[in-house]
Amino acid sequence: MNIEVLYFEGCPNHLTAIEMVREILKSLGRQDEIHQVEVRTQADAEAIAFVGSPSIRVNGADIEPWARTAKAFGLSCRTYLDGSQHDGWRGKPRDRTERFNCRSRLE
Repeated sequence: MNIEVLYFEGCPNHLTAIEMVREILKSLGRQDEIHQVEVRTQADAEAIAFVGSPSIRVNGADIEPWARTAKAFGLSCRTYLDGSQHDGWRGKPRDRTERFNCRSRLE
């Protein structure tokens, strides 16, 4: 299984995303390697369809379905919906929905 956390240098949520993936892997009894992919330029972001930092991909597919069809790419912070309402956005995937999305891609 190929697990990637894509980020740009200085992203404040990069390490939190890696820790979340490690926790999920541990809960599944897995020890897969997590590849950290630094995105350095706008051209790189466009070439790899980088929707923001941090992004988590499993076997090349983002953990969030909307990101798999996104058309805008760049060196920006990514937001994740915190809960079921759009009044709570976070810069890191830590709520139950994102954990479920990540876990379901890893199983």
